[in-house]
Amino acid sequence: MITKPFVGVLSVLMALAATPAAWAAGPLLGCVEVSGGWVRVLPAPSPMRMTAGYGTIHNGCERAVTIVAASSPAFGHVTLHETVVEDGVSKMRPLPELRLAAGGTATLQPSGMHLMLMGAATLKDGQQVPVVFEVDGGSEVQAVLRARNTAP
Repeated sequence: MITKPFVGVLSVLMALAATPAAWAAGPLLGCVEVSGGWVRVLPAPSPMRMTAGYGTIHNGCERAVTIVAASSPAFGHVTLHETVVEDGVSKMRPLPELRLAAGGTATLQPSGMHLMLMGAATLKDGQQVPVVFEVDGGSEVQAVLRARNTAP
């Protein structure tokens, strides 16, 4: 019968999956967390098709991690941005990545680092907005931001 060889192959695959090399990207799921996340609700009707997302990202991992991308099914395009003041003028510019030291924290806030959420769906106060942060090495961190009319 084919059952015994199949069980043997399955056992080998499970043993390989438990090796440290297989877990190189996986453990991040439990040690990088997003808290206090929120998205600004735009007044309706609004011709703007973008809004911003904020919150605190904490790296509880024992090693540094780098967030390289973000996405949300509620928006067509999500990018990390920062607001800087140059020659007295406030400007936004994209951040290609967000590095977090082991045990480090990054705060996404108005007039600082933030998520640009483009192609915005119409949001309602209190609505939950899922966001996925992609970490170097291929891991993903799931977060839920709360839509708000005003800052918390």
